[in-house]
Amino acid sequence: MAENTPSDDDTLAALGYRQELRRSLSVLGNISMGFAVVSPVVGLYAAVQVGMSVAGGAWVWALPLCLLAQCLVVAVYAELASQWPLAGGAYQWGRRLANPAFAWLTGWMWQFAVMFGNTTVAYLASPWLFALFGGVPTPTEQVLVSVGFVLFCTLVNAYGINLLRWFVSLGIAAEAVASVLVGFTLLLVFRQHGFSLLTDFLDAPTGLGIGDTGALLAALAIAGWAFVGFDACVSTAEETKDAARQVPRAMWWSLLSVGLVVILNAVSVELAHPDPADVVAGTDLDPVTTAVTHAFGGWADKPFVLVVLISFTACLMASQGGAARGLYSLARDDVFPFSRQVRKVNKHRAPIGGLVAATLISCAALPLGLSTSAIGSLMTFGSAAIFAPFFLICLVALVARLRGSWTPAGAVGYGRLGTPVNLLAVLWTGFELVNICWPRAILAPAGAPWYQIWAAPLGVATVTLAGLAYLLVRRPDRRMDGSDRDRPLGDELAPAVL
Repeated sequence: MAENTPSDDDTLAALGYRQELRRSLSVLGNISMGFAVVSPVVGLYAAVQVGMSVAGGAWVWALPLCLLAQCLVVAVYAELASQWPLAGGAYQWGRRLANPAFAWLTGWMWQFAVMFGNTTVAYLASPWLFALFGGVPTPTEQVLVSVGFVLFCTLVNAYGINLLRWFVSLGIAAEAVASVLVGFTLLLVFRQHGFSLLTDFLDAPTGLGIGDTGALLAALAIAGWAFVGFDACVSTAEETKDAARQVPRAMWWSLLSVGLVVILNAVSVELAHPDPADVVAGTDLDPVTTAVTHAFGGWADKPFVLVVLISFTACLMASQGGAARGLYSLARDDVFPFSRQVRKVNKHRAPIGGLVAATLISCAALPLGLSTSAIGSLMTFGSAAIFAPFFLICLVALVARLRGSWTPAGAVGYGRLGTPVNLLAVLWTGFELVNICWPRAILAPAGAPWYQIWAAPLGVATVTLAGLAYLLVRRPDRRMDGSDRDRPLGDELAPAVL
């Protein structure tokens, strides 16, 4: 059996491509990429203040619900990644499951989702740099430093996957300190409140003029940010050994490990915080640091901030690398603007063209925060951009199943359970996409400009309309090879599942 299993290069060749990127990641390296992008520090430390401000202590219940629902998405992605282990997963899967025009648009939206997610991470990271030196940034300063973060991460990515892996490993070590150790210590040693706080809205909905249900829906929209990024494992599929088997495993490990740590820390920060009402009132804009310094003392402030800053940087670095590889996947098929430049690979076998393009596009959305703080707006903006392709990929997979044009033929398959799981994934991602896009003034600062309140629907609409315009004018779908859909799906990897 082992003798009949094709090599990674053979599998890639059967799918129509040659090995250009450096395939050096083990399954642990791939998990690291996913862990760094999902990132419990980035996912929670940005969301906890916004979540508590709308739903008080009860906001934490949005987290396990969102985690369980996202497992449905990973289940669908695992089947797809095991059959077609390619960089630029959404585009590559879509072209094999749907007509070329729809497949191209799905890939376009996924690509911009990753790049706009980087916008959000960079924006959320910059205040920690100011905090390290005891400063508070103005909106303009925060945007400028965010641009600096993106440029720095691009430079590291340009030196190839091995240097990227080293930086990501440093970030994961920081995550272990900032998340696991601190979380357990706060919960077991420094708890200030009873567990009843976890069901107490602390009058947050009343103060905002909404009901408890509306508050929980807003919290669920924010919680979605904490459980995205596992598809970064797919972005490095062409640099991972035995990718057809290891990438699906890496996605599951990344989501579940980060998800459990996020829930642990959400609970521990709330229960160890000296006065959660201050968070609801808006007088404490950094409840995590407050809980940590109150528990460990003032000496812990700077070391803790440094650890969090490293975690944010590693997250952005891994995500920026994933965005570049997605662009590379589109450009090598000549279906992305300026494909000749975007598909270039440098001497370090890094997708340098994709890195430059991803940097420019990620920075283009940062002016949303020039006039006033845009944390809530950019979180929903980034989340909506990501949930749109989640929904489209799950939908097109379900339609292909029901039509009988796709039967999972990779190393991962769920048999008869696959269809109901896929259906639930469509329902969840469709619901969460609408929930995130719903314009909520409560997630923006008082007096915020209208475009911040409407940031999520505006972002999705802009990317969609731009993609449709390019599709109609340039017709990239006509340059997509249709041969993959003309033969029985799964033939490319059939030897791998014997």
